[in-house]
Amino acid sequence: MNEDLDSDLIIFAANNYYKPSGKVDPEEFYDDLKRFKYVKRLLNRYTETGKISERLVLNHFIVIFNVFGQYAGLKLTVNKLDENHLSAVKPFLLFLNYLKPHQLSHIK
Repeated sequence: MNEDLDSDLIIFAANNYYKPSGKVDPEEFYDDLKRFKYVKRLLNRYTETGKISERLVLNHFIVIFNVFGQYAGLKLTVNKLDENHLSAVKPFLLFLNYLKPHQLSHIK
């Protein structure tokens, strides 16, 4: 079941992937998907040490939302990250105006 969800998310991401040239390089696409893994690592480090690289997190989200768009970027973020990670990410998304204050209201 988890594999189905992952494959559905990859298809969803591919359908919403944007490149100005119109040509999608699969390697670039998967590199951009890996950004969620990098964000998770940064958030795990934050959970363990209390230190976070704000600019690095912001940079990853700027790229994610630029290539996937606002709707798909938010949907992928919510599906790829744990709920405890989402509480750490929410201020970044609000700061970047990728999230409206009423969205994800169940997350503190």
